[in-house]
Amino acid sequence: MINVIDNYDAIVIGSGHAGSEACLALSRLGKKTLLTTLNLDSIAFLACNPSIGGTAKGQLAGEIDALGGEMGVNADKALLQLRMLNSSKGPAVQSLRAQVDKVVYHTEMKHTIERQKNLDVLQCEVSEILVENNKVVGVKTSMGETFGCKSVVVATGVYLNSRIIIGEFTKNTGPNGYEPSTMLTKSLMDLGIEIRRFKTGTPARVDGKSIDYSKFEVQPGEELNTSFSYLSDKVENKSVCYLGYTSTAMHDCIRENISRAPLYSGNIKGIGPRYCPSIEDKIMRFSDKERHQLFLEPESASSDEVYVQGISSSMPSDVQRKMYHLIPGFENVKIMRFAYAIEYDCINATELKNNLESKHINGLFFAGQINGTSGYEEAAAQGLMAGINAERYIDNKTPFVLGRDQAYIGVLIDDLVTKDIIEPYRMMTSRAEFRLTLRQDNCDIRLTELGRQIGLVDDKRYQIFTDKIETIKQVYKQLDTMCNPKKLAPMFNDKNENIPNNGLTLKDTIKRNNITIFDVKHYFNLFENVPDSVLEYINTEIKYEGYIKREEEYIVKIKKTENIALPDIDYQTISGLRIEARQKLNKFKPATIGAAGRIDGVSPSDINVLLVYLKMKGYI
Repeated sequence: MINVIDNYDAIVIGSGHAGSEACLALSRLGKKTLLTTLNLDSIAFLACNPSIGGTAKGQLAGEIDALGGEMGVNADKALLQLRMLNSSKGPAVQSLRAQVDKVVYHTEMKHTIERQKNLDVLQCEVSEILVENNKVVGVKTSMGETFGCKSVVVATGVYLNSRIIIGEFTKNTGPNGYEPSTMLTKSLMDLGIEIRRFKTGTPARVDGKSIDYSKFEVQPGEELNTSFSYLSDKVENKSVCYLGYTSTAMHDCIRENISRAPLYSGNIKGIGPRYCPSIEDKIMRFSDKERHQLFLEPESASSDEVYVQGISSSMPSDVQRKMYHLIPGFENVKIMRFAYAIEYDCINATELKNNLESKHINGLFFAGQINGTSGYEEAAAQGLMAGINAERYIDNKTPFVLGRDQAYIGVLIDDLVTKDIIEPYRMMTSRAEFRLTLRQDNCDIRLTELGRQIGLVDDKRYQIFTDKIETIKQVYKQLDTMCNPKKLAPMFNDKNENIPNNGLTLKDTIKRNNITIFDVKHYFNLFENVPDSVLEYINTEIKYEGYIKREEEYIVKIKKTENIALPDIDYQTISGLRIEARQKLNKFKPATIGAAGRIDGVSPSDINVLLVYLKMKGYI
């Protein structure tokens, strides 16, 4: 019997973006929850860029909000600038991105957590996860205190045995000088969990007063009819960013000192993200490029610190000073915080079920960068799902798992638990097979009803959602109005469209290349009180109706086999499978045929063999 300070339903280890969402989800679902953090000042800390969203990440933030999470609400509170990325391209790849005030973001999330019912917060270092009979029973802190619980969510971010690297200088510390977690890795290894070593990095922060902004291009925010959270009123831009470029002189400086770069000297052992290379890596890999883009992003309205997006580095401090001064506009720049690389421990996420629970230890969940991902949004999405599923585990409910056709969150988690991630994983639109139906503008349409069923979508949020659904129905009803050619002529002439010989519904007019729902609104005096965001959603649905229908039909088709459950099979006994497939399937133990098909080394022919086997054994 363990002598405990207190008993909880769930304990969340780590207070970053994953831990914040996990503890809020658990407590809002009625579970007595303890959030442990190495430092209260690091709750929801934006350790890298001061932004939320971006390509595919904007969808993740929107999905978190649609399910009842907090990231979108908090981002809107802290917003400095909002833009829609890829707005000149199709809606399938458009994503919101916001510059946010990192001080406000942390403060507001900390206040939200402190005020949350059923939730306690404790600054401490968890040193051990206590397990009996392959079941979580509590945690122990470095001060020797023990807390009992029914489930644990590990959301330690990059703090496990973290090490900062700046040239030849190294220090065992977390981001921003916060203390690392030095004991928990051993506990995880003792539990049989595979540990890996990953690396990420960040650029320098410079004094905004020392920048010659005349040599940069202004990047203003956009006046958009949307925000991250459906609970927020229209958000306003409060600051601007700037676009600049590196120089050939800077590139020469980096090449001259490349032997001192930890990435090339061997001082960095961890594996870094392929899609977010350091500036020295870019210079060496793309030697023919004369310049690279960089963006100046304000860290906070209460600070002069400016984040230099695109110049991540781990070069020595003296080299950093030289190379930054060779950027046009940075001739007299003053570095306030040096760029650095950071190495940290993480786990092999293929050891998790698709509800983010350990395959071997009941009640033990993992979320965020400890699962090998990179990014605030990826972490928050996992934290939300881990929190939901920890609650469902406690109450012996069916796990909540999103499919790849339902959400980017589904794509993210499915990739993590079925693919052997060998570098920090970043969400991208190209990873989603059904991105036309998983758009930024329809997160609530896809997921809010599910969030309501789970219990995270409160009455206020649900009323907003149901009102929107009713508004959409009324707009479609009006769009069914049939108009004769004479009535359509003014709009068609002004929009350079051929006037039809026969009447058309207003909906059909929107399918014309040069006509939008906003033209219909103008020429026919309709939709007076309908928000522009709703009209934009309907416009996209109509314009891409054929493509969306085709994608939905394909989803239905593949689901016939995708969701076939796989029983506990010893794949070595299935002679028709190739040897590699047997080994991989036994290692990953996929839950469904679809998940099996996405494992590297399992071919379509192996899937056919599996289907025949399942039919022979009476499973299907």
